[in-house]
Amino acid sequence: MTLKLTAVDQSPVQGLPGDVSPVALSVDLARACDRLGYHRYWLAEHHNSINFAGPCPEILISHIAAHTERIRVGSGGVMLTHYSPYKVAEQFSMLETLYPNRIDLGIGRAPGGDAQASHALAYPSNPGHEDYAEQAWLLQQLLHGTLPNDHPYQGLQVMPGPRVSPQTWMLGSSGGSAGLAGQLGMNMCLALFISPTPAPATVMSEYKQAWRDAGHTGEPDTSIAVAALCADSREEAEYLAAPAIYWKVKAFRQGIREVVKSPDEALRLKTQLPPSEQAFFDAVQQSMILGSAEECAEHINRIADLYQTREVGIVTVTHDYRHRLRSYERLARALIK
Repeated sequence: MTLKLTAVDQSPVQGLPGDVSPVALSVDLARACDRLGYHRYWLAEHHNSINFAGPCPEILISHIAAHTERIRVGSGGVMLTHYSPYKVAEQFSMLETLYPNRIDLGIGRAPGGDAQASHALAYPSNPGHEDYAEQAWLLQQLLHGTLPNDHPYQGLQVMPGPRVSPQTWMLGSSGGSAGLAGQLGMNMCLALFISPTPAPATVMSEYKQAWRDAGHTGEPDTSIAVAALCADSREEAEYLAAPAIYWKVKAFRQGIREVVKSPDEALRLKTQLPPSEQAFFDAVQQSMILGSAEECAEHINRIADLYQTREVGIVTVTHDYRHRLRSYERLARALIK
């Protein structure tokens, strides 16, 4: 069975070209993915970041949907802990009204930024993540008009006229969200690109069991999101992936956010890292899908089979936008029939 591919765009601040807005590059990449046959184009949410230029995916979704023709466009995802579920329901119902059958609402519990940004987003309240399950439940009920009769928001209007709802997805990097997504009747996307030690494949079985136990009918949609870079060879792909890998070492091991280096600079700086962090660099590299089109296609099909899904999201960050675009082009030629 043919895979459906999603481009997961973090709107990275590219080293090259240095004079072009990352948002403009997101639009360019989305239009290319639309032509190439990608099924979805998802936009991430980050705050107070020098590396990622997407603080408000709901706005960029509308712009990209207007500049593309058939590809589904959505959030990967809205960091729901910062926001009112009612407001998110209004925003994405409006998007679905403007672009019927093309909008995905993916949500996540991660902050998408540092403590200062989380505090500013919550102001004048205090930030917190303990209400995420209740927020996700309320969002789903508002979108589908299924609030209990005794709920204080029963009868609250999201949009006038016939009810329209985007596809709803829950994003998670471990098994923590699987049971909740299944219980609420949301589709599930498992992010395998965040940690070099990804969640086990049993998470998908747990999710589907939770879906059935909750009494939902039919089969839910599932997907995985992986870090991948496709080049002429494995060696070239490893070279081009070095900036993103080095960035992860600095961010995750040292808590330092830096601009993406060139491949040569990233590999030079790797030699100056302590042995434990060089080992982490190598572990991240091994967790990525790197190689020629044929090698990447084989690896992606194998991991999709392992996680029992036929949808795969691709996250690619490079120093030079041209290499990023070419990687998405190569993957499309290899995997989209």
